[in-house]
This record gives sequence, structure tokens and C-alpha cells, in this order.
Amino acid sequence: MIVRAIGTLILGLMLAGPAVAVEPGEQLADPALEARARELSKDIRCLVCQNQSIDDSNAGLARDLRLILRERITAGDSDDDIREFLVQRYGDFVLLNPPVKAETYVLWYGPVAIGAFGLLAVIVFLRRRPAAQTAKPLSEEELARVDRLVAEIDTGTNEKTS
Repeated sequence: MIVRAIGTLILGLMLAGPAVAVEPGEQLADPALEARARELSKDIRCLVCQNQSIDDSNAGLARDLRLILRERITAGDSDDDIREFLVQRYGDFVLLNPPVKAETYVLWYGPVAIGAFGLLAVIVFLRRRPAAQTAKPLSEEELARVDRLVAEIDTGTNEKTS
């Protein structure tokens, strides 16, 4: 019974589509323009949620951005004009895939630089740590004692030696 309930839950989660936050009142009357707006809004980042597009976000700012986007579409702006307008207003961060340019190098290459620095730090740490100490060989007396103990084990006696 529990297995069936878990299976039903997993199936329901798999069949559930992505959450779309566009409200019916926001949609454009022209299906072609609405499709264009939806496609464009998938590339615009919600500045509140940060890793969600404005198409998926329920945040108030995302709603405002969706409305601005639709206003610009109905005004006749091209997709590039709309993106440029949003970038001028909010910066390159508003794009889910910001362009690679001097201002965004940190965004694109920062994680790689941090990873390389961490790897270098680990290598330096491992090279500077003291080398593993090698064990000194056993003395003649210690070897003789080991031989006696092994002999006692082999013969089955449990006499204690000093």
C-alpha cells in the first residue's frame, strides 16, 4: 500500500509540468504575440528569485517585468530592443544567459578561477606537509622477542615473556 502511494506520488511529480506564473489578465489577446512574449520571458531572470525566469516566478517584480515586456511587444519593439531596454534598466544580470564581455568576466570566469585557486592551495598544502616518517628497523633484541612470541603461538603455550 505504501509502495503504491509512493509510486503514485512519483508519477504525479513526473507528469507535473513546470509551474508557469503568467496570470490570465497578463496574457495578450493575439496568440502569436503571447507566444513571443512567453518565449522571450523564459530568457529574462527574475531579480528576486534569481535562478528563475520571469515566466516561472510568482514574485511581484517578475509580474511587473512580464507586463513591461508585453507593453514593449505591443508597442512594436523587437526582441533585441526589449532585451536592450531591460539590460539598460537592470544590467546584464537580468538575462539568464548574460553575454561574455569585460563587465561579465567575473560572472563567467570567477567560478573557474576560484576552483583553480582552491586546487593550487590543496597542492601547496600537500607538498608542504611533513613527509611520512619511515619506521625504524627492529633491533636485534626486538627481533628475538618477536621470534619467541611467534614460536609460543605456534606451540600453543601462553607463557608471558618479559
